[in-house]
Formats: sequence, structure tokens, C-alpha cells
Amino acid sequence: LLYMEYISEKRRKFAELGTNRVNKAINDIRLVGNLSNKANYEYTDEDVRKIMKALRDAVTEAETRFKKSQGKSSDNGFRINP
Repeated sequence: LLYMEYISEKRRKFAELGTNRVNKAINDIRLVGNLSNKANYEYTDEDVRKIMKALRDAVTEAETRFKKSQGKSSDNGFRINP
């Protein structure tokens, strides 16, 4: 039997959704970083602090939820293998 036949549906779905959602989040964070171009945008240090705090808070919240479930995550070039 093939390896894929032994993978549970829950694991397959987690790998698929996790890979897609984390890659989308990484891309969206990079797009937020594009806002740093002062040739195109005007912002204050306070604006930057608010954005960074909101992003850190969201990551901390996700991490807390995984820790409660004993899960872990990774970053850059992200992929979950089934």
C-alpha cells in the first residue's frame, strides 16, 4: 500500500489548510512590509508600533492555541507534510 493510504483525513486536511493559510499569512505580512516605502506612503513611528503590536499579538494568540493542543508551527518556505 502507498504511504498516502495510511494518512488520516484529519492529518491530510491539516497539512493542506496549514500550508495554504501560513503561506498566505507570510505573503500578507510581506505586503504590510511594502507599506514601509516612504516614497509612496506617509506614516508615523506610532503607526508602525501599532501595526507590529497587532501582528505580534495575533501570532502570540495562535501560538497559545497550539500550545494548549501541544502543536507546533514553523515559517519561511512553509510546508506541512502529511
